[in-house]
Amino acid sequence: MYRSKVTMAWNVFKFCTALKGLGSIMILLVLGVVGVTYYAVVLANYGPNLINGGIDTIVSLAVLIPFHGLLAMLLWSYFSVVFTDPGSVPPDWRPTIDEENGESVPLNVPEYSGVQVGDPSHLKVRFCRKCNQLKPSRCHHCSVCGRCVLKMDHHCVWVVNCVGALNYKHFLLFLFYTFLETTLVTISLLPQFIAFFSDEELPVTPSSLATTFLAFVLNMAFALSVMGFLIMHVSLVAGNTTTIEAYEKRSTPKWRYDLGKKKNFQQVFGTDKRYWFIPGYSEEDIRRMPELQGLEYPSNPDTDTQVFGYPSTPNL
Repeated sequence: MYRSKVTMAWNVFKFCTALKGLGSIMILLVLGVVGVTYYAVVLANYGPNLINGGIDTIVSLAVLIPFHGLLAMLLWSYFSVVFTDPGSVPPDWRPTIDEENGESVPLNVPEYSGVQVGDPSHLKVRFCRKCNQLKPSRCHHCSVCGRCVLKMDHHCVWVVNCVGALNYKHFLLFLFYTFLETTLVTISLLPQFIAFFSDEELPVTPSSLATTFLAFVLNMAFALSVMGFLIMHVSLVAGNTTTIEAYEKRSTPKWRYDLGKKKNFQQVFGTDKRYWFIPGYSEEDIRRMPELQGLEYPSNPDTDTQVFGYPSTPNL
């Protein structure tokens, strides 16, 4: 039995290490798809039609202008997810029990999971054995990154990073702009895709035609798959949960962090409408909304529970 547990732990570690290496390849894959798509849309099809004049120029402009705008926002959001730290626990972090009175957890908290502080029926502090530190509410340990991540949603190999408190908005915008861009490309290349199976001769080289075919198939596949992820994450934002929490709260009748759809949305995107569609926050929102930093989250007093963070769950 002991040997099987050791073998299982080793296999999991090996799998996590493989995910780290896979991430770099996935970034190259994303850039490769972008390159193929750019060639098919701009260089092989709509770019040359700009000089034809008339309806051809109008149609080309109607495609190329939003194409480049969405592509710029897609890449901005994507690399914001890649290079933004999702949030980690400060070394000397201690949870605040009563923010109004300034009371906090004593610094000599015993180091074991489920430490009780004060009245056992009122509060429960979570502890990570792997990181050997206290865990803020909504924080989970990532086996791939090897650390606790604030408001962790999941580890994404496509961005070689965890998706957490500080880059979740960037990830959602990446999904949003990817869906719009791939849908636009699919629609704009549909006539060429149909013509690919017809007997008429097309004014493009065989290599351009093959690239157009590949770009259409890839973008249609991404549009359909990303649409599913986007719908799922929209529902998570509406309920103020993450992918991990959505699984955990199955045993919880009421979710303490559900403050209503508007406030739930603002906890991810901020209150400044000028920043809703860009991967960043206004200085005012950062100053006024500590939940954007991932350490403190307001809860609904009508659905509040008797534990610190959220209902007792496995120590992930």
